[in-house]
Amino acid sequence: QVQLVESGGGLVQAGGSLRLSCAASERTFSRYVIGWFRQAPGKEREFVAAISWSFGNTAYADSVKGRFTISRDNAKNTVYLQMNSLKPEDTAVYYCAARAGTVVSVKRGSYDYWGQGTQVTVSS
Repeated sequence: QVQLVESGGGLVQAGGSLRLSCAASERTFSRYVIGWFRQAPGKEREFVAAISWSFGNTAYADSVKGRFTISRDNAKNTVYLQMNSLKPEDTAVYYCAARAGTVVSVKRGSYDYWGQGTQVTVSS
């Protein structure tokens, strides 16, 4: 059972930055793909970014390309989502998720483990 804990959310003005963290309990994190998803009020949960722990392959939603960066720290068993140039439309609860394997996926249903989420609010 993989346990994921997100942190780093908060309130920021438009144009600002935040860094989200996803800490995992799984010692063999190298066998997983870690993704970030977000859900705004009244909307479906959508893909944001993902990284293959083993190979470092990444994928991004078009809406965040060039502004968000996903990375991993092997020693800390943690995945980060650096969010720059934030916009009010980035406001959502952000979730990290894990799926076994090495192939990066943008499909919500392909992820088996989820964290509790962290709120990101961007004011205009």
